[in-house]
Amino acid sequence: MPTALSEFVSQAGWAYSRVSEGQSPEIASMETVDPVVRDFILFCVQRQGKEWPALYDEMCWVTGRRLFRGLGYTDLRKLGLSLSLTSIEDTIRMVDTVAAAK
Repeated sequence: MPTALSEFVSQAGWAYSRVSEGQSPEIASMETVDPVVRDFILFCVQRQGKEWPALYDEMCWVTGRRLFRGLGYTDLRKLGLSLSLTSIEDTIRMVDTVAAAK
């Protein structure tokens, strides 16, 4: 069943696959996700919920206004989380990993 994010990504012409329940993500695991990034994702999930693209929009909004610990785009990128659309698949995997462990 397609999600709003998969439809969005498909319309944009990007490849996309969500991590299935019980499946290990290829890129992100709880061992590789920085604790600050994990807390940022959970902060955004708490504010907006897990549905895409609303969660992605919230993550961008929070980051643009530095509402989480004063962190901006560059700070999060240095910690391993890019909100760039060119790395959306990695971001999705990381969010799925954190949300599944919640």
